[in-house]
Amino acid sequence: MYELIQAAEHSYYIQSPAKIGVVRTGEKGVFLIDSGNDKDAGKKVKKILDAQGWTLEAVFNTHSHADHIGGNRYLQMQTGCHVYAPGVERDFTEHPILEPSYLYGGYPPKELRHKFLMAQGSEAAPLTPEVLPEGWEMIPLPGHSFDMTGFRTPDGVVYLADCLSGEEALAKYQISFLVDVEAYLNTLETVKAMNAKLFIPSHADPVEDIAPLAQLNIDKVREIADRIVDICADGAGFEQILQELFDVYELTMTYEQHALVGSTVRSYLAWLTQAGRLQSRIEKNRLIWKHSAGE
Repeated sequence: MYELIQAAEHSYYIQSPAKIGVVRTGEKGVFLIDSGNDKDAGKKVKKILDAQGWTLEAVFNTHSHADHIGGNRYLQMQTGCHVYAPGVERDFTEHPILEPSYLYGGYPPKELRHKFLMAQGSEAAPLTPEVLPEGWEMIPLPGHSFDMTGFRTPDGVVYLADCLSGEEALAKYQISFLVDVEAYLNTLETVKAMNAKLFIPSHADPVEDIAPLAQLNIDKVREIADRIVDICADGAGFEQILQELFDVYELTMTYEQHALVGSTVRSYLAWLTQAGRLQSRIEKNRLIWKHSAGE
């Protein structure tokens, strides 16, 4: 763990719980793609860079989830590097209380205010094409997060952040975190058609052909959507839907999983309702979802 692996002439990644991209520009200057989960991750990253004699110029955050921005603050304080984050991800990066608050739907209880859901805040500037090194390309990857962004480097490596999960992770966790199901499916279709020297997802093994894994993630989204529609055959409230999904997929309920999977299920319900597969209404002071005509 925390091993530096070369992917191409100038592109590397650090093998860690959420892979961290490292791209050289010149003899000593490097840019990071994400920074790990916390201060300890930041320390390990800096140790790797120091061992190579590299100077950290900036961190480009793909999105604002804690396991991608947790090392920002330490690296900023130690090196004075710039941090950039795309769109609304910048607000979450600077004000990380927004993450558990968003998941919970109110001020989060202490069970959700920890480093896995709430990183230390760090100063961040807007991530735009103008701040990227020459030859880099930003790749919009919305769906898992609001404005998640990937990168293509000049030597043909594509860093895909969290836009898809590996086969083992899908089998273990089943329901991947999403904020926008329609955007996520569109992102996966776009990624499926891409070509690159190497694709590096944050939570899956690097591959030369990303299409099979993208399709696997698409199939899982559609499977979950169908299960939700089935659960709602006779009308169901949110907690019933969530409980039945946990039972079907043999998941273990915790505060964190209730927040993460619960937020994702709400996103599915919004998408399915908008698509006309479900209808929502208030009955006896309960919000319920039920099959639309034709389902």
